[in-house]
Amino acid sequence: MPSLSTPQNHPVEFTFTAQKPVEDPFNQVELNALLIEPGGRQRRVPGFWAGGQTWKVRLSGHEVGEYRFQTLASVADEGLHHQEGKFQVTEYKGENPLYRHGPVRVSANKRYLEHVDGSPFLWLGDTWWMGLTKRLPWPGDFQWLARHRREQGFTLIQIVAGFCPDMDAFDPRGEGDGGFAWEKDFARVNPAFFDAVEGRVRCLIDEGLLPCWVACWGYYLLRMGMAQVKKHWRYMIARWGALPGVWCLAGEGEMPWYNSTTFEQDRQLQRHGWADVASYVKSIDGYEHPVTIHPTTSSKVQIVDPSLLDLDMLQTGHDGWPNLPNTARRVIESRANDPRMPTVVSEVCYEGIMESSRDDAQRYAYWSSMLSGAGGFTYGANGIWQFNRANDPYGASPHGMTWGGLPWREAAMLPGAKQLGLAKKLLGRYPWQKFSPRTDWFSPVYTPTEPYLAFAAGVPGEVRMLYMSGTGFWRQPWLAKHLELDVKYRAFFFDPCTGEEIAIGLVETASDQWAVPAKPPRIHDWVLVLEKAK
Repeated sequence: MPSLSTPQNHPVEFTFTAQKPVEDPFNQVELNALLIEPGGRQRRVPGFWAGGQTWKVRLSGHEVGEYRFQTLASVADEGLHHQEGKFQVTEYKGENPLYRHGPVRVSANKRYLEHVDGSPFLWLGDTWWMGLTKRLPWPGDFQWLARHRREQGFTLIQIVAGFCPDMDAFDPRGEGDGGFAWEKDFARVNPAFFDAVEGRVRCLIDEGLLPCWVACWGYYLLRMGMAQVKKHWRYMIARWGALPGVWCLAGEGEMPWYNSTTFEQDRQLQRHGWADVASYVKSIDGYEHPVTIHPTTSSKVQIVDPSLLDLDMLQTGHDGWPNLPNTARRVIESRANDPRMPTVVSEVCYEGIMESSRDDAQRYAYWSSMLSGAGGFTYGANGIWQFNRANDPYGASPHGMTWGGLPWREAAMLPGAKQLGLAKKLLGRYPWQKFSPRTDWFSPVYTPTEPYLAFAAGVPGEVRMLYMSGTGFWRQPWLAKHLELDVKYRAFFFDPCTGEEIAIGLVETASDQWAVPAKPPRIHDWVLVLEKAK
């Protein structure tokens, strides 16, 4: 077998042909590769059935040097078992952060995600649940949207690689270019589905967008059965485990089918079942990607053993402004409750859903989350998650109503996405990964009974940041408190709608308090930044 070469964090693929035909290779044969890294570490990586008698193994490495491997098959087949090979990993010299810094992992303080080289990963996600279906055509439309979101500052895409939400199995709206992910009796996986989406997968990575892979919606566990769900996960890990990514066990993990007549029984079966799947995923993923589950409320209550998770995702409701304070409250509770893990707001009011939750709601949701301790935030636009098309809206959900018909290209241009990109850019100028919520630094600020006032966070002696909600902030006399007397701060207003900065000047005070001497020119929400003067 020839020796191949690949840059850091780029997968290399090896193909094997079984010499002894079996009736049902997908269900009767397992192939793994034992990967030996230059430093001697060993990883066991699953291979995948590519159809017929063909099997493939995908491998990658972050460390420069020579990698060796040996295949291990569950059958004594000389074409699959004890095949040996090697490849060389060379230095990556480009700018793509996923290739340059490598896959992501949980930081040591369990506050956020970081790349394997220690660089912090600032999660700004978008919700493309049905992005691997025909509803988002490949290549042109998919490539355009990926590039558009990358240019806006997004870093992650939540996407389903199997059976989508808001529909039953094999609904035509969930079909991909290569058919469905499984045969219609769930007997075996359909390699053609996965072959057809490979270009989309690489497009996301090449644009620097980390995939957060969702296997299916939670209720499919009871429809497919535990054995087939595990095989689905094994197949996904074999296909894409050599790439950077996050594993999301299911969407709305404990939510049964909409019209279930055994709702509570189903919910308990799903909570136990997805815990079993989490344990299985961790046992076979040689690359140790972070594992989470998209929730109805919090990941920690979706499975019976939350210690199996690496991230706590939150879904905090779609009811607009009356519901938005719930988001910050949930973030604060998640950060306070064990087990400790990064908290990510993974679904809140989609922009435009139910003809509400406009860009002002998106700004409040983002800033209130990130300044309350969240390690990341996922935006969503109604029209994109289901990929409405101008002459082909998604249509009704199983409950009989539609969430809205705005075409996805129009939804992609809604202002909230751009504004969250501006917010992320501002946070990225500072050591955001060191931020901690500081309700003692400003007055007045958020309390559970006054959720619309303001949110504050920062790093002592370096930066203080205050998000002032548009609800009556302009009537408030803002006061910065507990200032370090040996630090000089420069203050400015940041317009979260446009990115404009309005200088205030040096913070001049003889005490540890400073009354903000100016007000921004327009009445809406603003960010006040105090940064250490150079």
